[in-house]
Amino acid sequence: MAELNTGGDSGNKGGKVRSKKQNSKVDLTAMVDLAFLLITFFMLTTSLSKPQSMDLGLPDKEDKPEDAKDVKVDENRTMTVLVGDNNKLMFYMGILNTPMAPKEIQYGKNGIRAELLKRKKEVIQYTGNPDKGIIVIIKPTTKSSYRNLVDILDEMAISDVPTYAIVDITPEEATIIDGNAAAAQ
Repeated sequence: MAELNTGGDSGNKGGKVRSKKQNSKVDLTAMVDLAFLLITFFMLTTSLSKPQSMDLGLPDKEDKPEDAKDVKVDENRTMTVLVGDNNKLMFYMGILNTPMAPKEIQYGKNGIRAELLKRKKEVIQYTGNPDKGIIVIIKPTTKSSYRNLVDILDEMAISDVPTYAIVDITPEEATIIDGNAAAAQ
């Protein structure tokens, strides 16, 4: 409970005799009860946001049957993205060092997203068929962070890339992304 003092005797002994005023008291118990009832009501009636996840189709871990054949894909449709440590990101089209050497690029709207949209448009013009779009191969290094992989997967969803895969990086590509491009050649 809380009390509210309104003052009282000012210390004068002489003069008129006045009746003592009672100290007024304010009981805050009902207000506290109401506050807890409101908090409880809003906690029970609100819904918590559900975590969002991205569906990933992963292949079975079974060995490949002997009669299975590797699918050949036109290298002009293939873009490889190398994800390294410290937010390092590189990409190249086609086969490594042919026709272009890997280029370093940044994450975000003006970086990888702009490049994905540009290359996606070029591939559709090249094939003449919107169903045969770009294929992106994502190759994270062992030093890359989980956040960077999620960021590049988000860029695939934002850029509406229909076909992409996460693949193990080759030693030659790992050497290039680590900055030792001269040693790889």
